Amino acid sequence: MQFATIQPTASRPDLPAITDEEAAALARATVNLFRAWQLTDLEARTLLGDMAQRTWARWKEGSIGRIDRDLRARMAILMGIHKGLRYLFSDPARGYAWIRKPNANFEGHSALDVMMRGEITDLIDLRSWLDAERGAW
Repeated sequence: MQFATIQPTASRPDLPAITDEEAAALARATVNLFRAWQLTDLEARTLLGDMAQRTWARWKEGSIGRIDRDLRARMAILMGIHKGLRYLFSDPARGYAWIRKPNANFEGHSALDVMMRGEITDLIDLRSWLDAERGAW
């Protein structure tokens, strides 16, 4: 019996894939964002899906290598979080500081505490919360 080959399809064909050039730009922007958020190396690596210490060190030096699909998605979500904060806070410094402040909406935890649980869904949840706060629903 012969079976036809089924071609894989993108999970969201309505959304364009992040190109290699866009991924490299996202990586550079992520390094800059993490500096603004004053993250430790451990915090940064955790938000990037437990990135290897050597890889993170290379990124900080400007040497960006191959970036897989999951990491591209994480960075895109992080940029969405940044965008949401920029909408909510007219003073960028307040938005950068907000991620460490305890928040009653997160049972007294900070947004960073929520993100540091390490799952991509935690990043998605925070981005969705920020979108709802600014009235994007």
